[in-house]
Amino acid sequence: MALETPTWLNLCFMEKALRKSENDNSIQVIDIFSKPATNKGDNYTSDMIRVNVEYSRDQSGRKITEKKSVIVKIAPTIEGVRKELIMQSRIFHTEILMMTDTLNKMNKLLEPKYRLSGKGMYVQNDDPTLLVMEDLAPLGYRMACRQTGLDLSHCILAIRGLARFHATSIALCEKEPNQKQMYSRGMFNSEHPPEMTGFFVLGTTQLAKEMANWPGMKKYADKVAKLADKIYQIGIEACKFSEDEFNVINHGDCWVNNMMFKYDDDGKPIDHIFVDFQLCVYTSPAVDLLYFLSTSPSPDVIENNRDILFNEYMSTLSATMKQLNCETQPPTLEELKAALRRRAAYGMISSFTILPLIMVDKNEAKDLDEIMDTDGYVNPGYKNEVYQKIIMKRISMYDEWGLLDM
Repeated sequence: MALETPTWLNLCFMEKALRKSENDNSIQVIDIFSKPATNKGDNYTSDMIRVNVEYSRDQSGRKITEKKSVIVKIAPTIEGVRKELIMQSRIFHTEILMMTDTLNKMNKLLEPKYRLSGKGMYVQNDDPTLLVMEDLAPLGYRMACRQTGLDLSHCILAIRGLARFHATSIALCEKEPNQKQMYSRGMFNSEHPPEMTGFFVLGTTQLAKEMANWPGMKKYADKVAKLADKIYQIGIEACKFSEDEFNVINHGDCWVNNMMFKYDDDGKPIDHIFVDFQLCVYTSPAVDLLYFLSTSPSPDVIENNRDILFNEYMSTLSATMKQLNCETQPPTLEELKAALRRRAAYGMISSFTILPLIMVDKNEAKDLDEIMDTDGYVNPGYKNEVYQKIIMKRISMYDEWGLLDM
């Protein structure tokens, strides 16, 4: 079903949003044009509408006309699993907090050289819950291809961006310690509704069923099947905050579709920016690193360039923390790798449940309500041949690490 523009998203609404965000009551909206901002399979937890607005405003005693493109991000309004999950988990409110408070402060620390995110412009807390944001497309940012995975030059930009995000969060938390408490939920938390647990349990169960039919995979399939009921609890343990570790505000959903890139005339990526802040969580940076590395780089980068990415992360993290005069000491590379080993199950869960959503063919993509249908969990990504190859390689490694016997 195509996403239709809701009736309330009209000239009057956009006028109110622009007046508030620009702090200018002379703004009068002349016309708007809207269309869906993402395709099916690109965004699972909200509806995104791109709105082009033409408006006038008073400037130095005369009326001038301007145009602006914005993204209206709306919490699900149609009854179903998706609406329940988003409403009860309160993840939309996490993003509102990030966009209206935390990210503004983090971006100010890095200006004018770097930006971590677009600007939040207007918030509505209910009927429906929504966020109006700057559209990054007119600034030259676009999404990379989620199915092929990111090449090394994209990965280096992404990992530097992640290191800056983490470093800046430390600088902010040193100034405002209450920021740490604002982001305590993330993706794995015992306070989340049962639908969240269900997504991971059902996905792992489907993987085990599929894997049983792959050559030489039966013994692993049996182990994965036994893990399924515990998989969400394993995720909670892998994400758990520990006082005596190096901690940051994690993006929490750091995969290829939650970042955008800018390119030069030769098509080479030259800049990177994050989107979607619904799952931010204060804990070890291993959470973001494991999730990103398990879901987003191409198989070639993961197999051959992992150390390059760790080194890029460490050098950018240390340099940014130093530049921002952080009192906290960055971890050593050894300490970081130890945190990644301790929390390795998080990467495994991402490979089992998030990666198939990413690998799914565009024509077969489903939304969350279709995937978690009452007739059972259906994600065509598990039948994707590239996904099967990746998991068949990774599964023996997870077994060697003892992760399949938890």
